[in-house]
Amino acid sequence: MRDRLPLIFILVTVVIDSMGIGLIMPVMPDLIRDVGGGTLADAAIWGGILATSFAVMQFLCGPLVGNLSDRFGRRPVLLSALGVMALDYLVMAVAGTIWLLLAGRLVGGITAATQSTANAFIADISKPEEKAARFGLVGAAFGIGFVLGPLIGGLLGELGTRAPFYAAAALAATNMVFGFFVLPETVTDRIRRPFEMHRANPFGAFRHLGALPGIGRLTVIFFIYQVAFFVYPAIWAYFAQERFGWESGMIGVSLASFGVSIAVTQGLLIRPVLARFGERKTVLIGLALNGAGFLAMSLVTSGAVALMLTPLTALGAIAMPALQGIMSRRVPDDSQGELQGLLTSAGALAMIISPVLMTQTFYLFASEGASPYLPGAPFVLSLVLIAVCAVVFINRGARPEGTAPAS
Repeated sequence: MRDRLPLIFILVTVVIDSMGIGLIMPVMPDLIRDVGGGTLADAAIWGGILATSFAVMQFLCGPLVGNLSDRFGRRPVLLSALGVMALDYLVMAVAGTIWLLLAGRLVGGITAATQSTANAFIADISKPEEKAARFGLVGAAFGIGFVLGPLIGGLLGELGTRAPFYAAAALAATNMVFGFFVLPETVTDRIRRPFEMHRANPFGAFRHLGALPGIGRLTVIFFIYQVAFFVYPAIWAYFAQERFGWESGMIGVSLASFGVSIAVTQGLLIRPVLARFGERKTVLIGLALNGAGFLAMSLVTSGAVALMLTPLTALGAIAMPALQGIMSRRVPDDSQGELQGLLTSAGALAMIISPVLMTQTFYLFASEGASPYLPGAPFVLSLVLIAVCAVVFINRGARPEGTAPAS
């Protein structure tokens, strides 16, 4: 159990990261109107600004946080981030102006970039053949947080718009104390490297790591995949209402079902699939399953059938941990934080681009008078993006799987 406690801490940290976002979502419209006044439409505009600012900071700071952890260690970076996260939620809990809320989201985007450090810790403590499966555990933890956050946030919101922020602060502070006692340092002098500012940004990190065999193309695949996969949170509520006539309660149930399916897939199924097929074939199988899921969702007209298809759409999630495993093998031990920071930035950039791309596509094909009328058009777009991922992956001229030489 003592050996497992650090892993448990890392997984709990990822759960809190993803849950913290969802925890405050149910109360944000009311909170924004409380501090800024205006209508619900005005609140939606500010809500978009707050969400985008969070993603932009995560994009910009992912490599910075990852590089800091390569230099100073995973432990101080993770514990410091949790402490700042707790204080940030407390500030947002008492915020009386929209500008203070914006500042809180900017700081929150920086602290959320520590998922890169969590993944780097996983890479540090895992054998090469274990990395993909353990990255799957991180994905499962994110899925669990995705389910629990909105559910708990909605319940706490009944106590007041500030209650979820106090709960998020308490979770972060409690986990920081837990980590203080159980988290060892995994960055030794053997893999520690100097901090270099020119590598501590998304563009510098991509330029440096992209010079390693295959990493540039694999990063592009990772980014395109994330843009495609974000179709679900981006348009599901609108798609389900338009196509099936669902109300908010049923939409929430379906999203929770999707989150549970993701957690089961990445937490339980990824290990036997990797053992049977290996990382490369697992990526291809995952891409194929994603393509089949997107095609099915673009054509489905029955809400019951859509719910039954949920496990199929979630099965495709086996692709990401397998892809991360391949990339982690190809990067030297002293650059694991930098790699995970780059991937965090790629995911954040996808979060910025995908909602705009998918909602605009939905508008073009689902608005009154649209020709052709196809509410599932965003899923068709995602299918095309997944096909691009598959073509680039198959033709990337990759060398055999293996560990990277030390830099």
